[in-house]
Amino acid sequence: MNRPRTAAVAVPLLACLATLGTLTVWTATGNAGTPARLSAAEGRVLVPSAAEATAAFFTVRNTGTSDDVLTGVTGPAGHRTMLSRTVDIGRNARSMEMVRSATVPAGGSLRMTATTLDVMISPPPRIAPGDRLTFTLHFRDGPPLTVRAKAIRPGR
Repeated sequence: MNRPRTAAVAVPLLACLATLGTLTVWTATGNAGTPARLSAAEGRVLVPSAAEATAAFFTVRNTGTSDDVLTGVTGPAGHRTMLSRTVDIGRNARSMEMVRSATVPAGGSLRMTATTLDVMISPPPRIAPGDRLTFTLHFRDGPPLTVRAKAIRPGR
C-alpha cells in the first residue's frame, strides 16, 4: 500500500528534475538567447522648413538575440518629440500619424527615414546645418540610449 503512494510522488518529481536539468543545460549553452544589445550612431535632424515641426532620423541596431521595442524619444528642452510615420491616404497624398512604439528586431536594425518612421519635433528648434542636438531613445526592456543628431538641409 505504501509502494503505490511512493511511485505517485516519485514519477512527477523525477519528471520535474529531468525538465529542470534539461533547461539548465539548454540555457548554459547559450540557447536561451541573449537580451537585446542596442546601439545607435549619430542621427540626422532636418533644418526646419516649416514653423510647425521638423523631423529627426536614427538607425538603431540590435546585436542581441531578443527583440526590443522603441517606446519613445525625448529631445531638446522646450520641444515635444514623438514617434511618427508617413501613411498613404490615397491619390498620391500622404499624412503623418503618431506611433506608440516600433520593434527593433533581434540581429537587425530599425532604420528611420522620411518615408517611414521618424521623430517629429514640435516646435522646431532653431538650428543651422552642422548643429547637433541630443536625444534619448527609450526602450521597453533595454536602458535608454543618448544619441546626437546632426542638422542637415532637407533632401540630403
